[in-house]
Amino acid sequence: MTISFQIRSRSARSAARSGLIATAHGAFPTPAFMPVGTKGTVKGVPPWMVRATGAGIVLGNTYHLMLRPGADRVAALGGLQRFSGWNGPMLTDSGGYQAYSLADTNRITEDGAVFRSIVDGSVVSLSPEVSMRVQNQLGADIIMAMDDCPPSIDPATERINQPRLSVAARRDTDSRPGAARFDHAARLREAVDRSARWLARCAAAHARPAEQALFGIVQGGVDLIERTRSAALTTATDLPGYAIGGVAVGESPEQVARVVRHTAPLLPADRPRYLMGVGYERDILAAVLAGVDMFDCVLPTRNGRNANAFTPTGTLRLRNAKFACDAAPLVEGCDCPACAGVTMHDVRTGPFSRGYLRHLFTADEMLGPILVTLHNLRHFQRFMEDIRSAIASDDWIGVCRRWPVAVDGLPNELREGVRPVIEPRSEPA
Repeated sequence: MTISFQIRSRSARSAARSGLIATAHGAFPTPAFMPVGTKGTVKGVPPWMVRATGAGIVLGNTYHLMLRPGADRVAALGGLQRFSGWNGPMLTDSGGYQAYSLADTNRITEDGAVFRSIVDGSVVSLSPEVSMRVQNQLGADIIMAMDDCPPSIDPATERINQPRLSVAARRDTDSRPGAARFDHAARLREAVDRSARWLARCAAAHARPAEQALFGIVQGGVDLIERTRSAALTTATDLPGYAIGGVAVGESPEQVARVVRHTAPLLPADRPRYLMGVGYERDILAAVLAGVDMFDCVLPTRNGRNANAFTPTGTLRLRNAKFACDAAPLVEGCDCPACAGVTMHDVRTGPFSRGYLRHLFTADEMLGPILVTLHNLRHFQRFMEDIRSAIASDDWIGVCRRWPVAVDGLPNELREGVRPVIEPRSEPA
């Protein structure tokens, strides 16, 4: 069985829609936020606790799993679901993003990406065919085509705040004989064309199309002409779903929103639309209003491990001294184990105060990262639950009242883009 997608409700005031994606391992409602389990686990959190946060689908990382423990071993142990203990829908990425994010350890050719393994330093080749073989062995319900992810913004004109992005630009410059400087426009065109060629190779190599849904990925940076061209090339292959890739990799929130608002309507309306790697509430809200159905990001878990707790009004940085004697929970009314506590076998634990959680981090106790990670995961699932309810009722004002972080962080251009939806329309006199 591959996947099915049923749209159950549509907003009357935006392109937002809610639905249900059914897979061989269960179904999950959309819009959906997927926790990231890079190496076969959501860091520090057992699968049953991830499920208890409201997550319906988890993401695994092809590149990391092929390096360790290896796709052959995962397959021998029953596939990724059984291997990881997550008895529910799963998605695996293709490894293409690692060719971008680990730019200082790889090179890209037409055949694929050649990496220096982060495990043992050995040379590893990842082609579209290898990506499909590995993902077929891992056995996730949704698998991603290998794509060429370029720097989305021109490092010659805009500041890149991630060192590896600068490495990627230098690498792409050096790969062009006689090039005087990085030609960003040419690199975007190359990535769009190569991603289309790699998609064709992925589709041809996909050995389990009746069991695993292959999604294609649209590239193009912040160039809307290239995004249009990439969407046409990608959707020319009939697939169960499509993704918008190459965003949230250095652009401003305005640029992210602009790309998503432009690209989402170019993807088939009857297939799931997946915005890859986007996790801030403001970006999720804007993308949902544009018609996007699926999201993933490492922010809830990575921030949780670093003592940063998401709340409806902003982030709490728990290492700050002001929380040392704070008796309040992270968020009043939150039903996560950190804020509300848990009763098991007639034993009640928690809730836990901000002061106690801060103590756990300053004392290097592992319970701190676990509890804040659980809170962050539940935060995003509560946010998605509220969004799904709002799609049916069009109560966007209520969403923004309950989740001011989703609006307060919006820059002016993005605020203007959602204002017709989140504010009441004036009636004619």
